[in-house]
Amino acid sequence: MASMAPAPTDIQQTLISTPTPRTTRTLLVLFAACAGQFLVVLDVSVVNVALPSMRADLGLSTAGLQWVLNAYAIAFAGFMLLGGRAADIFGRKRTFLFGLGLFTVASLAGGLAQEGWQLLAARGVQGLGAAVLAPATLTIVTSAVPAGPARTRAIGTWSAVGAAGGAAGGFVGGALTDLLSWRWVLLINVPVGALVIAGAVFWLTESRESVSRRLDLPGAVLVTAGLAAVAYGIVQTEEAGWISVKTLLPLLGGLMVLGVFALVEARTAVPLMPLKVFRSRAVTAANVTMMIIGSASFTMWFFMTMYAQNVLDYSPLKAGLALIPSSIAVVVGSTLAPRLTHRAGAANIAVIGALVAATGLGWQSTMTADGGYFMAIMIPGVLMMMGIGLSATPLAALAMAGAGPGDAGLVSGLINTSRTMGGALGLAIFSTVAASRTGDSTAATDLTDGYALAFRVGAGLLLVGAALMALWLPRRADTN
Repeated sequence: MASMAPAPTDIQQTLISTPTPRTTRTLLVLFAACAGQFLVVLDVSVVNVALPSMRADLGLSTAGLQWVLNAYAIAFAGFMLLGGRAADIFGRKRTFLFGLGLFTVASLAGGLAQEGWQLLAARGVQGLGAAVLAPATLTIVTSAVPAGPARTRAIGTWSAVGAAGGAAGGFVGGALTDLLSWRWVLLINVPVGALVIAGAVFWLTESRESVSRRLDLPGAVLVTAGLAAVAYGIVQTEEAGWISVKTLLPLLGGLMVLGVFALVEARTAVPLMPLKVFRSRAVTAANVTMMIIGSASFTMWFFMTMYAQNVLDYSPLKAGLALIPSSIAVVVGSTLAPRLTHRAGAANIAVIGALVAATGLGWQSTMTADGGYFMAIMIPGVLMMMGIGLSATPLAALAMAGAGPGDAGLVSGLINTSRTMGGALGLAIFSTVAASRTGDSTAATDLTDGYALAFRVGAGLLLVGAALMALWLPRRADTN
């Protein structure tokens, strides 16, 4: 479709050095960025089905097994803002390569671990590498493609690939564990990471914003400590509950540290996170609603996998195969979103996506202990993930459109942090909701009742999110 914008002048054409999205080089740049995003999202969930094998091989305790997941998630969430600002200051390519290199080396160390503590340490370093890498992937995408429908399509591709990474976790983890061993859940990242690094060295060109090269270290320490403490408190709720000292102490302490961070940032000449970014309606609204979308997405994958294995008695590999239509649906939704956004507007598509996902969660809440595959897993799963894909892409586009000069990496880090923290918080909340109905029972009917209640609460939360989007999101992607 021909652009309605006026043709650039000769001076403007000279200044535009980014190739169009149809050129081979730009496609290779997008491929490298999306591959990096796929890996970091994949590793949020890929180890789930391998946990029993890890426990048997390394002698991990129940608490230690939980930290195989938590070490990655906390480091990922805690260092994301620092990674986003580093991309702005030190360069997107350099940050991408450093983050992916650290992630790949940590994957190798985890796959070769001989003791439980070695695996936990490797997972923490993996999370740190992911936190550096993830924001750089989105800023590389947005800097490679000019603003407009083409950039929205590129962000749609980035969102689809990231969502596919989360969706593929169960299947990839189940297949590798059943066919090879749990170690290949981590070792598979090594050859893939090495190939992407090699391609990025040749395909990516360095770019950075014209901002001061001084990194706000006090701010970095405070925000990382605050987010890590909050994330730690969230994951403690599954074991200790919401009113336990083990939960409240890190949660309240983390919130206090984040309050101190806000005060420091207001007085720092070159802050890690300029508070002025929240003056942008697009940035603030997109991040709040992305937290809700993240909570629904993480919850859907977790409980659908638990339902398939614990109630319907699917094997890990069969459970992964059962969710393939949902994985395809999230990719389709993310792919359709840019085209629909061009016609109906980003905010409207985000709202529609949330409503479609809420319909899927509501349908899923009617599950029974003897449910059939098509009506109990496939169709509601497709609706849920189609809606998630439709919503996530315009929210990311709105947030990036609201970023000011020099803040693209920061806003990318924020939107990734919102999705990750939303997922961790949502999973903790919905696990508590399910446990309130299930109790200590392992009977299929009781488990089903607990999972169904979690899906009903999730549907209600998405309806609240849709209302927030309708009232709060700007009508235009370039509105601040």
